[in-house]
Formats: sequence, C-alpha cells, structure tokens
Amino acid sequence: MRRIIAGLFMTLDGVVEAPERWTGPYFNDEVGGEIGSMIAQSDALLMGRTSYETFRASFAEQSGGMADNMNNTTKYVVSTTLDRVDWQNSTLVEGDLAEELDKLKQQPGKNINITGSGTLVRSLLADGLLDELRILLFPVVLGSGARLFDGSDEVGLALTDATKFSNGVVNLVYAPADA
Repeated sequence: MRRIIAGLFMTLDGVVEAPERWTGPYFNDEVGGEIGSMIAQSDALLMGRTSYETFRASFAEQSGGMADNMNNTTKYVVSTTLDRVDWQNSTLVEGDLAEELDKLKQQPGKNINITGSGTLVRSLLADGLLDELRILLFPVVLGSGARLFDGSDEVGLALTDATKFSNGVVNLVYAPADA
C-alpha cells in the first residue's frame, strides 16, 4: 500500500514559509541526497492550493531538469477554493478527503509526497491521515513567518529516525505516535 509522506524544510523556531530565502547557505550533497531519496521513493505529489499555484507558476511553462520532473509527476490538489486545476497531470481531490486519500493509497504505485503545503500537512496530521513526517531542520532562527505548528491541535508523533548532517541540518523522521 502507498503511503503519504510529507517532507518539509523548517527553521529552529518552526518556520516553514519561503525556504528558498533561508536554506541556500545550508544546501549541500547530504541535503540534496535526502531530497533525492524522497523523490525516488514517490511517483505522485499531494499539495494544497498555495503550493499548487506556486509550483505551477514556477514550472508549468518551463522544461528541462526539475521542471520536467514536476510537470510529468502526477499531482493531487486539495483545495476548498479551487474548482478546477489545469496544470498537466493534476487532479483536484473532491469529496471526503479521508475517503479519497484512502483510495489513492490503495492504488498501485510508490509513495505520495507532500512538499510544502504546511496548512495541508497540519490538517492531515490533526486528522490522522499522514503516514510520515520528514523535517529537514535548518540551524537558523527567523523570528517570524508561517509555522507548521500553530498550537491549534495536539498531535503525538514518534521519532523513527534522526540524522545530523555536516552543515548542522538535522533530518528528523516521525510517524504517528499510535502507528
């Protein structure tokens, strides 16, 4: 059975917003290898509206490298405000979210990844619909910005793996505490 796995970049103070602004100095082969491994273990993306719109604007009209990967990957979009999605290989998830995600997990294939989409990740965690949360924790404090955990829901997680990279980034892997 497929699994839904979220991979997020996070600062020490919990910010997940705009990682392109603060990850650069810490990006090395170890971080790249972790990202590459996660991509290789998946064949689909699950994303919220904001991430969908951001990625679409960045990649839909491009080709080569990462753009080809993003354009050709199957994408499932969770949104209460969109009534259609038009980026190639994209499907709007409609109906009961838990039911629809269960159907996706039953289909043959690799993992379904979430990259970004903090609001969606927070919601899936609260509803017990996320199978694994991977956080690349960067040794930087921003002081402000959107955080993954906003204090609205208590969620128990169990640490299943942790790796410290040479640049101070820590790769943390969590599963639901009841798994």
